[in-house]
Amino acid sequence: MDATMLPEVTAAGVIVKAVIILAVIAAIAGFGTYIERKILAFMQRRLGPTHVGPFGLLQLAADGIKLFTKEDIIPQHANKFIFAIAPVITAATAFIALAAVPVFPDFTIWEWVPFLGGVFVPSIAADINVGILFVLGMMASGLYGPLLAGMAQANKWGIIGSARTAIQFLSYEVVTGLSILAPIMIVGSLSFVDFNNYQTDGLWMVVYQPVAFILFIIAGFAETNRTPFDLLEHEAEIISGYVTEYSGMRWGLFFIGEYANMITIGIIASVVFLGGYNDFWFIPAWIMIILKIAFSFFFMLWVRASWPHVRPDQLMWLCWKVLMPLAVINILITGLVIMI
Repeated sequence: MDATMLPEVTAAGVIVKAVIILAVIAAIAGFGTYIERKILAFMQRRLGPTHVGPFGLLQLAADGIKLFTKEDIIPQHANKFIFAIAPVITAATAFIALAAVPVFPDFTIWEWVPFLGGVFVPSIAADINVGILFVLGMMASGLYGPLLAGMAQANKWGIIGSARTAIQFLSYEVVTGLSILAPIMIVGSLSFVDFNNYQTDGLWMVVYQPVAFILFIIAGFAETNRTPFDLLEHEAEIISGYVTEYSGMRWGLFFIGEYANMITIGIIASVVFLGGYNDFWFIPAWIMIILKIAFSFFFMLWVRASWPHVRPDQLMWLCWKVLMPLAVINILITGLVIMI
């Protein structure tokens, strides 16, 4: 991924990349619900979706039609503007974060394509030198979606759900930042391109930083609201936290954002810790990055099928008394090793 050897990045290429990110990631996020149902059904000895289309594949279309046509209700005593804008914030921040991560390899559009023939489409829509900081910052901004959603409701359960959201997100963002600080110290850069190049001819970063990798993955579960840390809208409870009064597509936007963030976490883990866009023996780079992200997605589903939920007090105990001290110790040891 030597930037000096790549064709010139144009505005058309960036726009095409943005459209691809929105279209493909939204489609993958939707298809992820089908994959999750099938994997969980297999692990729990059930069938999952089977009746709508072959192998239940059209269940995804049925769910989409249901979300778009379901009555969109705004409760009488809710703050209507904030209630309406909160789901958009969740989905928008998730997709904006994807602008600075390498999503799909570089490619050039075929010459015979009208208007866009020969346009170079970069792997990163916005290749900024502080890419990691930008992505983590945008994912952190996603906190405002659930927080405002709960506060906009005239419903104490929604407010309690938004309070749990704020506590969990803010706590585990500390662990996320500290866990990724040690690899940043080794590479000396916040650019995803530099992380990729650092692992081109050497070992993967996970070999140097296994503790940081484990901490990042655990914090990633908490920041994407995945089991065993899905306390924000606990599906096992009668009340659904900050989404209690949401319906239709507004409800769906929260979960599109959640699945998009799962993909973002998979991309960050792949580029920072698992070798990035580099060949692995005889396997081409573009296949490797897809396999890494797919395994990360599958791993989150695997954990959901295997682990029970934790209590909120256990969640905070784990964050502040176990994970954060481990992250700080890992940073200190990494600094000492670099100095020596």
